Amino acid sequence: MSSTAQSLASQRINSLLDENSFVEIGGQITARNTDFNLSEKETPSDGVITGYGVIDGNLVYVYSQDASVLNGTIGEMHAKKITNLYNLAMKTGAPVIGLVDCAGFRLEEATDALNGFGEIYTKQALASGVIPQVTGIFGTCGGGLAIASAMTDFTFMEEKKGKLFVNSPNAIDGNEISKCDTSSAKFQSEETGLVDGVGSEEEIIAQMRALVSMLPANNEDDMSYTECTDDLNRVCTELANCVGDTSIALSQIADNNVFFEVKSSYAQDMVTGFIRLNGATVGCVANRTEVYDAEGNKTEEFDNVLSARGCKKAAEFVDFCDAFDIPVLTLTNAKGYKATKCAEANMAKAAAALTYAYTNATVPKVNVVIGTAYGSAYLTMNSKSTGADMVFAWPTAEIGMMDAKLAAKIMYAGADAATINEKAAEYATLQSSAQAAAKRGYVDTIIEAEDTRKYVIGAFEMLFTKREDRPSKKHGTV
Repeated sequence: MSSTAQSLASQRINSLLDENSFVEIGGQITARNTDFNLSEKETPSDGVITGYGVIDGNLVYVYSQDASVLNGTIGEMHAKKITNLYNLAMKTGAPVIGLVDCAGFRLEEATDALNGFGEIYTKQALASGVIPQVTGIFGTCGGGLAIASAMTDFTFMEEKKGKLFVNSPNAIDGNEISKCDTSSAKFQSEETGLVDGVGSEEEIIAQMRALVSMLPANNEDDMSYTECTDDLNRVCTELANCVGDTSIALSQIADNNVFFEVKSSYAQDMVTGFIRLNGATVGCVANRTEVYDAEGNKTEEFDNVLSARGCKKAAEFVDFCDAFDIPVLTLTNAKGYKATKCAEANMAKAAAALTYAYTNATVPKVNVVIGTAYGSAYLTMNSKSTGADMVFAWPTAEIGMMDAKLAAKIMYAGADAATINEKAAEYATLQSSAQAAAKRGYVDTIIEAEDTRKYVIGAFEMLFTKREDRPSKKHGTV
């Protein structure tokens, strides 16, 4: 093994895993192809280190590409080592983590390399929904390997050296890299939503460790529980002030205030991520109207409407949680859908995908209405009628068809201002309040904001043994 490999590919594995836990598999494998003088080139481990180890004591399988060996390109044996790792992971039910630094196909091996890529895709597809798959991009991840990254559940990217692309920026008509670096971590996290976390090499390794520690090992053997050291009845006195930035609200509800947000830079009007409640991992989806930085400064502000990107982000997240039997908590504050020409092009399909994801999911689902919940946007955000097992609402929540004043203007068109205001107040009381929804059974309990933590913990404990039968079918098509 080259000294470069020791300092990069091997070092990344050692940084990721618990100390001295890594066991290498296939360390003596080299390239078999001899075309184009390939036999004269050294290919230790055929450019990829594979093996297993533990993260916080939990078994994981890891492959780390060595860019010092033929630029980390994937050939026949390189691919076979990765597919063999997937075979072991599927047999034992443990996550696969790929540490990517690769120039793509190995040209000297041509069709053998192409076939190897196809075999990797096949293993990833079979493993999807069975074991978690995580990718860390430390160098180049282009062409076919970008597709492999997109087929995993979570992707993290080094902010300076990482490059992720199907087509290189200079190959895109009308573009070159100085105008728009479509391969950068910034573009792939903010514009495409493919990347979940960005940072230095040390930071993304820490993020991957934290994430894997919260996830179940597979879709059947749930190891995502830990002892809770936080007060289950802890009062969250500031929670009512966090309606705008729900990432802060979720951290307040969580055990020890730990919230792991995914896709934090994409569609920031929708928050997705994981918390623990009484030691159990819970997936969270929440509408957001404000973003605050670490210093408490407001950096972004949105209307409380659903965007196409936000719906897409949340739908994919709910699907993941359902596949791995992770309960879902929703914080709802939505009055409608984003009304722009760009959003309208994708809005119906994206909202349908989120509505379907929620209604199709059979995991325990708890919704807390923390602001407005109007019309079909509320239905999309997991109302009682679209599958929520328990719905809570804060006393100030508004639940109904639309804003009361707008409803009054429609029902009493042409009336004077005094009449409109009178009827709007009446409509708000009778049709748009949390109390009105609770009287009709659409809200189970009205709770004070500060008591949210203990109520959702209690709800998920009650729902722990939930079972739900669905119509027999191969799969849905939404």
